[in-house]
Amino acid sequence: MSRSRDELRILCHPSTHAAGTHPSEPPADARGPAAPAAGSAVGVLRVAARILLVALLIRGVLAAPVASAEQAAVWSAIEVAGHSVAPGETVRFPVDPAQTIGGEDRMLETLVVVTRGVRPGPTLCLTAGIHGDEMNSIEVAHRIYAGTPGSALAGTLIALPVVNVSGVRSGQRYLPDRRDLNRAFPGSPKGSLASRIAHSLYQGVIRHCDALIDLHTGSSSRTNLPQIRTDLESPPALALARSFGVGVVLNGRGPRGSLRRAVLDGGVPAVIYEAGEPLRFQEEEIARGVEGVQNVMAHLGMIARAAKRQSSVAYRKTSWVRAGAGFGVFMTPRQPGDEVRKGDVLGTVTNPFTEASVAIVAPRDGRIIGMAVPQWALPGYGLFHLGFDPE
Repeated sequence: MSRSRDELRILCHPSTHAAGTHPSEPPADARGPAAPAAGSAVGVLRVAARILLVALLIRGVLAAPVASAEQAAVWSAIEVAGHSVAPGETVRFPVDPAQTIGGEDRMLETLVVVTRGVRPGPTLCLTAGIHGDEMNSIEVAHRIYAGTPGSALAGTLIALPVVNVSGVRSGQRYLPDRRDLNRAFPGSPKGSLASRIAHSLYQGVIRHCDALIDLHTGSSSRTNLPQIRTDLESPPALALARSFGVGVVLNGRGPRGSLRRAVLDGGVPAVIYEAGEPLRFQEEEIARGVEGVQNVMAHLGMIARAAKRQSSVAYRKTSWVRAGAGFGVFMTPRQPGDEVRKGDVLGTVTNPFTEASVAIVAPRDGRIIGMAVPQWALPGYGLFHLGFDPE
């Protein structure tokens, strides 16, 4: 990765400082000489104070251009997937995993947008559309890179707004071979199609990340309360999650093969943002996602922006409430975000042919963080996702 772990730890924990320093204390060489011993003449003190003031002014005037020159010398172009991006530039280019996995078909070609800021800073990666039916995620990424010029940026923004191109084109969640791309990272050059695509993108682009936000929505006719998911035991990842500014943070490194887990396993903080339904563009969830990503960028020192954050609740555990033995129409008055108590009726599944109706009952206290929209429900189908055990 492009920055050291110590640098990233300081970025993700603004209250953490180098050993032996504190923001309220100037460096030892800037504090000036020790105070004269008691009994020294007042005139000597005045002369010493004037000399110190002049020295500090001269030092400040002369040091500034030197620091800028040093920064300019080390802050140069970045190369991503064979493309060079200079400070202040935005470069858009296609990455074609088929070229890596031995094919010629451009149907897998995906867009990468790299903006190199004019000032040094971390590299933030945004990924969206890993699942081809998750429209909100794509528009969040688009608004971020389209609205972030290099002249206003410190660091580098790398966006992959449509990772699963074939899925987006066909309106399908998965790849053409029916595999879930988000179970294939970091991938292998000799594995399945999903594994080879994951390997190509991970090695060519994602390995540059100092932090990653993976954008998602609910799946399979479900909707999610806006939420961040990450490993609560990782302080840098938790700091990213808190800085995003949505009201719910869920604990979890993610399943094996997920991009979030692969990046976390590599020692880099990563979170996912989940909000809304699949196959829809929902303005409220998109706007909230854009605001959250900008909050993270401000937290990392990449943009100058006053953060707009909600206080968040972290849930350490979640569980699904599933349909019982009956087949029928699922209906519910509940909404994402509702607090429920054990024994509360959450909805019903009614067979319109027999009129048999089964109540869906909360098995514990919790908060609805995701739920199915009204639909035909088969036995065992996940209807409500509850968060519990809050911090």
